[in-house]
Amino acid sequence: MTLSLWLIPLAILFLIALSGFFSGSETALTAVSRARIHAMEKTGDQRAALVSYLISIQERLIGALLLSNNLVNILASALATSLFITLFGDFGVVFATIAMTVIVVIFAEVLPKSWAISNPDRFALFVAPVVNVIVVVFGPLTSVVSAIVRRILRVFGINLDADSSPLSGHDEVRGTVDVLNRDGVVAKADRDRLGGVLDLHELELSDIMVHRTVMTSIDADEKPEDLVQQILNSQHTRIPVWEGEADNIIGIAHAKDVLRSLSAQKFSFKKFDIRSIIAEPWFVPESTSLQSQLNAFLRRQAHIALVVDEYGEVEGLVTLEDILEEIVGEISDEHDEDISGLEVQTDGSVIVDGSLPIRDLNRALDWELPDEEATTVAGLVIHEAQMIPDEKQTFTFYGKRFVILDREKNRVTRLRIRNVRGV
Repeated sequence: MTLSLWLIPLAILFLIALSGFFSGSETALTAVSRARIHAMEKTGDQRAALVSYLISIQERLIGALLLSNNLVNILASALATSLFITLFGDFGVVFATIAMTVIVVIFAEVLPKSWAISNPDRFALFVAPVVNVIVVVFGPLTSVVSAIVRRILRVFGINLDADSSPLSGHDEVRGTVDVLNRDGVVAKADRDRLGGVLDLHELELSDIMVHRTVMTSIDADEKPEDLVQQILNSQHTRIPVWEGEADNIIGIAHAKDVLRSLSAQKFSFKKFDIRSIIAEPWFVPESTSLQSQLNAFLRRQAHIALVVDEYGEVEGLVTLEDILEEIVGEISDEHDEDISGLEVQTDGSVIVDGSLPIRDLNRALDWELPDEEATTVAGLVIHEAQMIPDEKQTFTFYGKRFVILDREKNRVTRLRIRNVRGV
């Protein structure tokens, strides 16, 4: 009898250690970085490959660990109850409950989980071989338990198969980057660049194109001297050429082609014909995603395309640089004008051009103004106000106060925006 009294505490300690192992393993294998494990797996690390496999069968993994954990906890509690009843009689049940609750919480839950979460990758690599054996042993039983659970949940209208992953891969990456930025691990500029890449498939050309009302173009029927002068005065190297009316784009003139043509004619304008050197225009639908257009630019080795609506009317143009700027931010060179359309004032407000894209404003000031219904700041104000506002009118929404500074006909050209106090 004395020997059994010594063996029972040792058995309880062993079972508590097993429970801690199962708890820590579950925490580590659910918190492990898939990206780092994948990188290690590509280098030939066998344990990393095993961890990757266990993650891929997460439902069976968690089921096996929970089943194992409950078995050892119940057995440990039963042994402890038996031991305390032998030592203290009927009151031993109370003592056993208190003692096992404290021991299990500290040594089988909090301590191993805290240890595992402090370095989940290393912990997961260490426990993976043993956990794999547990999954193999209890795999059939956990499959039966999972099937029973699914049937019970279906009675209440819950289908685990339909909602297995509420977040897409893009959302998971974006959320991770946002959290890392909030914690100071990832810089804002890096967060914005990664966000720009993730947004390419969501944005359409109509969101970033240069609208036809501000698009630089030249008339093919003008005098050669005037055409060349317009090209020289422009900050762009590729310019649409129209004939008859501005919407009738017949080609794209490249400044280098113009220079080559003039050089071949010894810079004489007598035989210069802009039509002979222009490239064929490329028309693309305004509903094309930026990701698709970027791939098309790279595939065709092109830099500029004209954007048309569903009726084939020219709405604007888009360049390769415009799409790249959605990723890396504004790209400036020695020929760009230093006009951003955004002026930060000393009182904390900002003055913006009405044509400034909402995405650019959000990126510059780390704001979260919505851009689903409107592309520009002026468009956002008109959408929210449901009217064409007058000068000096003021609107408040999304925690910001918008003051109309200038308006030309039906276009809001300049606004002042400030944060509303207390928001």
